[in-house]
Amino acid sequence: MAQKLARSSYSRPTLIVARDLLGKYLVRRIGRSFLIGKIVEVEAYRGSIDPASHAYRGRTPRNAVMFGREGHPYVYFTYGMHFCANIVTEDPGKAGAVLLRALEPISGISRMIVNRKKKERKRNPKRTDDRSLTNGPAKICQAFRIGRKENGIDLLGRKIYVTQGESIKHSEIERSQRIGIREGKEKKWRFSLKGNRWVSEGGRKI
Repeated sequence: MAQKLARSSYSRPTLIVARDLLGKYLVRRIGRSFLIGKIVEVEAYRGSIDPASHAYRGRTPRNAVMFGREGHPYVYFTYGMHFCANIVTEDPGKAGAVLLRALEPISGISRMIVNRKKKERKRNPKRTDDRSLTNGPAKICQAFRIGRKENGIDLLGRKIYVTQGESIKHSEIERSQRIGIREGKEKKWRFSLKGNRWVSEGGRKI
């Protein structure tokens, strides 16, 4: 299996980390099973200088992980039903984070489908196809079974981590406005792989 990203990979400026995460592999270990997805879409959030960031108004019990050490997931609950996962960046106290918006499923797809169906059965009884498995931040958490227990664990551990993946050229990266926010809409801090079919519906340019 590919080498895990080092702590130093996350300690850099948030915008740089966000771009560099494209093409890397998110790995989730559950027992003896491995779920793997290629990161194809992310959004950067820059703490106290970013009104769209959960950390903009300072530290709270909810966002405390963002103010901690880099290389840990900040997992939050939203709309009373979904979890979303970020990766904490920069030095402790700066509260930078990169939201995982979409993954391209690589391995463990049948397990991802089962995980998604358990969450979606009541709302959407139709079959979950591979394109819709992980093309959104809440879908990623459902498919990879990421929730409150995973908030703040170490990405250099064995449970969840990011590995080296495919080499991505700058010309392959699309930069655009972030999605679903009220403030900071002018910032083009969303990064995605051009033409990738797993980029989220809200993030795909028409």
